Amino acid sequence: MRILVVGAGAIGGYFGGRLLEAGRDVTFLVRPRRASELAQEGLVIKSPLGDVVLQSPPTVLAGSIERPFGLVLLSCKAYDLSAAMDSFTAAVGPGTIILPLLNGMRHLDLLSERFGRSHLLGGHCLIAVTRDPSGAILHLNDSQTLSFGELDGASTDRIRAVDDELVNAGFDAQHSDHVVQGMWDKWVFLATLAGITCLMRASIGDIVASAGGEQSIISLLEECRAIAEGEGHAPAPAVLERARGTLTASGSSLTASMLRDLEANAPVEADHIVGDLLQRRRTTSASGGGLYLLSAAYTHLKAYELRRARQPAPASRR
Repeated sequence: MRILVVGAGAIGGYFGGRLLEAGRDVTFLVRPRRASELAQEGLVIKSPLGDVVLQSPPTVLAGSIERPFGLVLLSCKAYDLSAAMDSFTAAVGPGTIILPLLNGMRHLDLLSERFGRSHLLGGHCLIAVTRDPSGAILHLNDSQTLSFGELDGASTDRIRAVDDELVNAGFDAQHSDHVVQGMWDKWVFLATLAGITCLMRASIGDIVASAGGEQSIISLLEECRAIAEGEGHAPAPAVLERARGTLTASGSSLTASMLRDLEANAPVEADHIVGDLLQRRRTTSASGGGLYLLSAAYTHLKAYELRRARQPAPASRR
């Protein structure tokens, strides 16, 4: 199966790189600058589970896609989704499967509107990766799980074909019959983590150590859980207990990547991760703990975006 990985950033570069290392037919859809970097330096992955340098990995520019691919692996940020869809449109044929790894749920609607829901799988990943200044992909822990499945949970020929490509490829590939619930479970956790760490501008450990901090985390988690329940996707008790334990761990240095983006004055996924969940609360009877911390977190993030938009553009270099 010909696989197109959209972008060669942290997540796409890691999973695409592992697939390429395992001998899969992988091409990275990149912009000219990244194509040049990969041609010169290769795709570099530094991981506790094994480093790899893939010299001159196959790349293609958006205007140079000549025929459809079998599988499109999509892992862009939500605010880049529209541009990403434009870039890989030529790669989508009648039998193309699109596996998005974005957080939240809104992207499924946008991809469906553009390409049709029949092309989509559900998917999510559990991994901590970033890129260093040299462009190398840094794997920060030992988690490297990619879960995928049909949106309706069906067992189909195409999901078995995807399974054949992803298993035994250097990471933990998990075919799930309940992938949509898994996406909701991750969304509840991530919205709580992003909401509380961005609102407080602090790590989980520092928030827990502050007066009222642990109760605020629990209240926000309950608010997000109640929204999921209102949408028919309440996390199971065991899932919720694991989330609560992680989100209230004493001394934890855990923060959301959204906080790190905010502190770097970078774009954030405020609307996709927090805003969309908040909108769903407003259209259901879900009320959570009644403190409405999710709304406060969203206001905080939108105020940041407005302030950032008013900043002058950096001077161009000659």
